[in-house]
Amino acid sequence: MRIRSALKLSAITLALATSAYATSTQAASAKERTLHWAYQGDVQSMDPMSLNESFTLGFQGNMYESLFGYDKDLKLVPQLATSWENPEPNKWIIHLRKGVTFHDGSPFTADDVIFSWKRSLTPGSDMKGYGAEATDVKKIDDYTVEIDTATPHPILPRDWTFLYMMSKSWSEKNNTTQATDVKNGAGNYANMHEDGTGPFMMTDREPGVKTVLKRFPGYWDKKLKTNVDEVIFQPITQESTRVAALLSGDMDIVQPVPVQDWDRLKNTKGIKILNRPEDRAIFIGFDQFRPELLYSNVKGKNPFKDKRVREAFILAVDTNAINQKIMRGAAHPLGTLIATSINGYDPSFGAPYKPDTAKAKKLLAEAGYPNGFEVTLDCPNDRYVNDEKICQAVAGMLAKVGIKIDLLAQTKSKYFAKVLPQGGNMTSMYLLGWSPSSVDADNVLINLVHCPDKPGFGQFNFGHYCNKDVDALEAQIGAETDQAKRNALIKKAFMMVHDDYAYMTLHQQPLSWGVKSTIQVAQRPDDVLDLRNVVMP
Repeated sequence: MRIRSALKLSAITLALATSAYATSTQAASAKERTLHWAYQGDVQSMDPMSLNESFTLGFQGNMYESLFGYDKDLKLVPQLATSWENPEPNKWIIHLRKGVTFHDGSPFTADDVIFSWKRSLTPGSDMKGYGAEATDVKKIDDYTVEIDTATPHPILPRDWTFLYMMSKSWSEKNNTTQATDVKNGAGNYANMHEDGTGPFMMTDREPGVKTVLKRFPGYWDKKLKTNVDEVIFQPITQESTRVAALLSGDMDIVQPVPVQDWDRLKNTKGIKILNRPEDRAIFIGFDQFRPELLYSNVKGKNPFKDKRVREAFILAVDTNAINQKIMRGAAHPLGTLIATSINGYDPSFGAPYKPDTAKAKKLLAEAGYPNGFEVTLDCPNDRYVNDEKICQAVAGMLAKVGIKIDLLAQTKSKYFAKVLPQGGNMTSMYLLGWSPSSVDADNVLINLVHCPDKPGFGQFNFGHYCNKDVDALEAQIGAETDQAKRNALIKKAFMMVHDDYAYMTLHQQPLSWGVKSTIQVAQRPDDVLDLRNVVMP
């Protein structure tokens, strides 16, 4: 495997490099099916426990596998587990697949499951929230494990779909038994290498430039649908360059396509646009825990601790206008942190807040800020659909009520390093998107809403919103097996969050893929490109 340092290429240079590489590859091997794939940002790490970010985890899922997986419609299916049962409320028995090998040739056994669970709880891990759902993982025999939980946990298999299994022997051999800390950029071997059980293995990694995957000949599933032999993935930040690469034929799949280009591309021969609602909510959070904001001209106190200020910010923003002007009508405005497709969603608590500029000004005055104040908004510019444009629109709307936004839009690697807990939550206000891996509302409560007061909870609650009554409801939701009772509890919890004005919820974003018309690909609602489902001519 070749590992090179990142190269800084201009958009034009990258497009030319893409074209040249595609031409040389096709000439070198006419029979080999090579898929050229571009995304707006790079994979942040090859360590499957370093970052709980869906694109990074989705990419890694072509090399690594979990005990439980998803099909193209997010239906739960066996992966490294062949079957499982829940014989007691707090116990799961998992039967492992036999005959599975890691890419280095070592066998997959119960020891690797136990090791992977323990690794997910190490300091650098961003997957603690999932690992912490088990109190113990015990080996019954080489191909059977028992998972114990503190309370009944009926959706454990769904929650663990992105908890990938790693080789204990490979990790020990390469001194990578601890998860990579992405904030500090530690020289962890797993950050730049992989050893999964998946259908593809990494053969070349140039961060920021190119990652090459090859089919793993020893893959356990001989009925695999894909006929792709090689994948050349390249991050292309510039929207126009990404679209140009698709139009020129240099790219087979690009994500995302700007919604403003849909009509043009739909009328272009040889190209198809795949779009459907994603199960991801886009929202803005506030620092609600520091006595003084890190990035504001207000000194000696934190305005966001006052519910009136949070309400004013939310009422100043018109989500329907953002949908029409920025998202071209393709998004679905939300008043909650879960998308319409998530288990537990109810329109009664999902309706958007109604904008009211006059009331927003009144609330700010009552809170002691008649002239508003200044605050920095952290925003990624290569992670979500039109992310920076959304932040610019929000800043413009807040200006109308006297709030001056200092917008800091950065590539997602810098953004996450700044706002993640590992980086100290160095933010006063931030844009984030969340797609629950379990496709269930409880995942959102655990990660975004729960007080970050114990390991595994509130991992992405960067603003430290905290309501103990909501946390008590979450505990009941996590253990409730009656769906009707569970939904009632979910509604009650999210109504509390809504009434607290805990987050500025914006919309459910659309999926937006540009694909060559000759290629068959399944568009999963979580925006994951699973190469198992890609078929080339």
